[in-house]
Amino acid sequence: MAFIVAEDIMTEQLPGTSRADEDMQGHWLLVKLGKRVLRPGGRELTERLLCLAGVPNVDVVELAPGLGRTAASILELGPASYTGVDSDPDAVAAVRRVVGSAAQLVEADAAETGLGGESADLVIGEALLTMQGEKTKNAIVAEAARILRPGGRYAIHELGLVPEDLSKDIKTEIRKGLARAIKVNARPLTLTEWTEVLEANGFQVIKVSTAPMALLQPRRIIADEGLVGALRFVKNLLLNPDARKRVVQMRRTFNTYRDHLNAVAIVATRK
Repeated sequence: MAFIVAEDIMTEQLPGTSRADEDMQGHWLLVKLGKRVLRPGGRELTERLLCLAGVPNVDVVELAPGLGRTAASILELGPASYTGVDSDPDAVAAVRRVVGSAAQLVEADAAETGLGGESADLVIGEALLTMQGEKTKNAIVAEAARILRPGGRYAIHELGLVPEDLSKDIKTEIRKGLARAIKVNARPLTLTEWTEVLEANGFQVIKVSTAPMALLQPRRIIADEGLVGALRFVKNLLLNPDARKRVVQMRRTFNTYRDHLNAVAIVATRK
């Protein structure tokens, strides 16, 4: 099965990249500069999550598939079916260019997919819940529970907070710092808090894996993008001083809070 890799998608075809660099959400700015792996734990944690979740021969739904990078990996593992759900028509078009006719793509909100109840064995979402407030987090998790068959699995890859007893004041400081840097009201949670959200919506956590939050560290960029992709990203940074200023701010923020940020992958079953 052949896929168009995400690197081949032209920037003007990508959602979220039309704003000025100083106003653009951080993840879309990185996309504009050539970065294609945007998950907090990088490609390695995504691959680990897919292994833990059990993709082969099951009906898979991915919420907010972004550029389609994970969608391509899922399809390579041989699911019985794949459905991607995204509310942004440009994102849907971007994923379609990656997966072609091998998948069903639906333009809908992750909290209200319109998919049939108990129609999937596995729901996957990456870096989606982190970007939502408490109410929307719960609505998305509840929707995942609705579309899963009994015993079905929900696999997430999100930004985490450590340690577990991190004070409320530091959590607020981190969230404000992230908002200033990436122009998104990111709300990461501790592992206990992620577990509580899942359990409140009818799930039981069965597997957990973590990784450092090293999105903009040189070693992670090379591991995620490959040498050619990493060089392309650096070249674009050097040629765009306004964007470079934003990326330096993001990296400085991540470094400031590196002792309190990680990436967490969780697989939970619907009770």
